Amino acid sequence: MKYKLLYLFLAVFSLLIFFPSCNKDRKREKIQKEQGGESSYAERFELRVTDSCTILSVKDPWQGAGNVIHEYYLKKESYQKELKVDHSKIIKVPVNRIICMSTTHIAMISALGRQNTIVGVSGAGFVYDSEVNNRISRGLVSDVGYDSGLNTELIVKSSPDLVMIYGIGSESAGYTAKIGELGLRVMYNADYLETDPLGKAEWIKVFGALYCCEELADSLFREIRDSYLNLRELIAETASKPVVMMGMPFRDVWYVSPGNSYISKLVDDAGGSYLWRETGSAVSIPYSLESVYAAAMKADIWLNTGTASSKSEIVAIDKRLGSMPPFINNRLYNNNKRLNPAGGNDYWESGAINPHIILRDIASIIHPEIFPAYETVYYRKVE
Repeated sequence: MKYKLLYLFLAVFSLLIFFPSCNKDRKREKIQKEQGGESSYAERFELRVTDSCTILSVKDPWQGAGNVIHEYYLKKESYQKELKVDHSKIIKVPVNRIICMSTTHIAMISALGRQNTIVGVSGAGFVYDSEVNNRISRGLVSDVGYDSGLNTELIVKSSPDLVMIYGIGSESAGYTAKIGELGLRVMYNADYLETDPLGKAEWIKVFGALYCCEELADSLFREIRDSYLNLRELIAETASKPVVMMGMPFRDVWYVSPGNSYISKLVDDAGGSYLWRETGSAVSIPYSLESVYAAAMKADIWLNTGTASSKSEIVAIDKRLGSMPPFINNRLYNNNKRLNPAGGNDYWESGAINPHIILRDIASIIHPEIFPAYETVYYRKVE
C-alpha cells in the first residue's frame, strides 16, 4: 500500500510541477539553426567535453531550487591522471552497475540497450520494462526502497557504480547525504522538471555520456526530435483548436496545470487549445471544483482523468462531473493504457523518451480526422 500511494503521488507530482518556458526554446532553436548549431531543448543539464573528462552540470534539480548547480566529472577508465576536483563528484564511465530511483531512468537506459547494468530500483512492482522485470524476478535487481524506507544495507550490497536520484525538494539532500556517507556516487537527475517534451527526452544524452555511447544517444534523440517536429508541423496546418481540459479533483481541490507547463505544450503542439492556456505559474494552481466545473462547460475533450478508469468512477466522485460536455459527448481519455499488474504506468516510464508518440496519441484524440486509422499507444478511451 505504501508504494501504491507513493507511486500515485509521484505520478501526480510529475504532472503538476512546472517552470515557465514561453517561446524561448523555439527562438533558441531558430538562432542555433541560423548559426549552424544543434538546438538544445533541455534546460536542466549541460555537458562539456574536456581532454580529461566530461563535465555534467545539473541545474536546479528540485522544485524551488534557485541557482543550485551540481557538477559531476565523468572520467573514462582509460584516463590515468588524477582529477583535481572533489573525488565524490567523479563518476567512472562507462557505468557498469547503477541503481535507479525513478522509472524514467530505466526508460533511458533501456533505449540504449543497457538494462543489464541496472542492479537496483525504487518500487520494483511499478517497473513496466519487461527485461528489467525479468531481471527483478531472477534476483538480479533489488528493490532498495525510498526515502525513510531506504534500505542502505541492500544498496551497499548491490555495489553500484552510481545511484541516480531525483529531488522532490531541498529535503532530498537528507537521503542523498545518507547514500553519500556510504562512500557511493550519487547523481541528481532533473528530467521530470523539464517543461519541453523534447527537453525531457534530451536527457538520453546524459545517459549516453554515462555509458560512453554518445553517438548512439545523439542519434536516438535526433530521430525523436525530427519525428516530433515533423508531426507538429503537420498538425499546425489544422484550423480548428478543440478546447482541452485535464485532471481530476483531489479532496475537493482541482490542481490545474498552468499554461506554461509541459502538458500544456503537448496539447498546443497537438493542435488543441488548453483550457487554462492563459495562466502561468511555477507550480500547479489550486481551484475549487465549482470554478473548474464552470470553466469546463467550454471544453470539448477531457484528458488524464487520474485514477478514474471509467465514467462511473468519475460521477462517483461528484455527480456534476457527468454533466460536463466532454463527458456527455464521450470524449474522455486517460493515459493509462499500458499498466502492469501492480499499477505501474508506462506513460510515466517510456513516455519520457517517447514524446513524439505521446504527441501523436494526443493529436489523434484532438484531431481524429488527421489520424483515422491510428491506434493510441499510451491513451485509451474512458467508457
